[in-house]
Amino acid sequence: MADSPLLADLRAALGDAAVLTDPDLLRTHRRDEADLCAAGTPLVVTRPRDTAEVVAVVRAAARHGVPVVPQGARTGLAGAANAVDGSVVLSTVAMDAILEIDPVSRIAVVQPGVVNARLARQVAERGLYYPPDPGSWESSTIGGNVATNAGGMCCVKYGVTAEYVLGLEVVLASGEVLRTGRRTAKGVAGYDLTRLFVGAEGTLGVITEITVALRPAPEESLTMVAVFDTTAAAGAAVADIAARGLTPSLLELLDRTHLAAIEAYRPMGLRTDAQALLLAAADTGAGAADDLARIAEVCTAAGASEVYAATDAVEAAALLQARRLAHPAMEKFAADAFPGGNGGLVIDDVAVPRGSLAALLDGVARIAAECDVPIGVVGHAGDGNLHPNIVIDRADPPSVERGRRAFDEIMRLGLALGGTCTGEHGVGLLKRDWLAREIGPVGVRVHQAIKGALDPAGLFNPGKVF
Repeated sequence: MADSPLLADLRAALGDAAVLTDPDLLRTHRRDEADLCAAGTPLVVTRPRDTAEVVAVVRAAARHGVPVVPQGARTGLAGAANAVDGSVVLSTVAMDAILEIDPVSRIAVVQPGVVNARLARQVAERGLYYPPDPGSWESSTIGGNVATNAGGMCCVKYGVTAEYVLGLEVVLASGEVLRTGRRTAKGVAGYDLTRLFVGAEGTLGVITEITVALRPAPEESLTMVAVFDTTAAAGAAVADIAARGLTPSLLELLDRTHLAAIEAYRPMGLRTDAQALLLAAADTGAGAADDLARIAEVCTAAGASEVYAATDAVEAAALLQARRLAHPAMEKFAADAFPGGNGGLVIDDVAVPRGSLAALLDGVARIAAECDVPIGVVGHAGDGNLHPNIVIDRADPPSVERGRRAFDEIMRLGLALGGTCTGEHGVGLLKRDWLAREIGPVGVRVHQAIKGALDPAGLFNPGKVF
């Protein structure tokens, strides 16, 4: 069968090896890791290798009026990378070059397909540090991290991805190439277009190059855990840590459901009888021990039944690894929970002011009981960003409906507590309605005006964000 005119154009520009139409491969590129999100089947998956080839894909799609869905590693949790029927998937995985590491200016320039952990390790060899560390850092790409403004465990001290993006190269819907931002330590020229594209989830342009800021590598961190008999007490400890002006480099919460799931997935002696565990770290050099001791005192005063400090780097790394195992452990927990392995996870992402963390934790427990669904809670307690994991049976419509109801109730609670519908996973398909509620009709109109100005035909990642 002859190629369609679009496919012929793409093959002419990229070559056969970068234009993929095998049905099995198309199916694997339908979606990211979000549950409860619709996904279509793309017409083709393209794998451009440089900016010029991205331009060729965008211009070919525009000529034929076909939507373009940018994808990275598809580790997202909000459906932002889900394909629509008949679309061109523009995969950036072949654009994986670290173009420059400059230790004097403390920057790196990378293509979007570079995996987060690879960049972090390469800059560490130069005595530098790239702080954003999403849970998927071993597989997620810098381009995807930028598109969703990803967070991570170190956000409590170092901030989210946007804090480190100095400049971008972006292919616009017109096929033009826009360069934003700077390489300098300071710079305030013009509108902050860089921030406009960070977190836009591929709806405004295709990111083809990223200039990120680096920091000097911190001292080796010291790590401790605090065990609590109630999640509310753990939440109170987090609020008091903030109130006292303490700045841990990491402050994570695992509830009892997650502790049991991790221990079943990879036994490491976790306290599965605890209702909550706080994992804290400090990396401020000579003052780290004092900082950690003060955090321990706060936890004890808040009602921790046990406080334990790691004795060496190996033990500290094991504790950190336990937190990184939360997602795969809960996936196995969900798969084992229902016959036929039909268990799924709806992973929520809600952030509230730190002082409202205990109220959020109590509210999630109430919602789980009212909706009759298992919900485990894990997250970045230090910045008020939690991830309730709602366990559903995908093969049972009533179970799915209860999960949807729990999801909506958690969203409603988060906004009522002065929070936001997403702290780091993005909006995608999963939270479009909740974004509209959060920003209001004026906010929605402003979003639509920006989208219309940059993508008048609406071909970039249609249906996402709003």
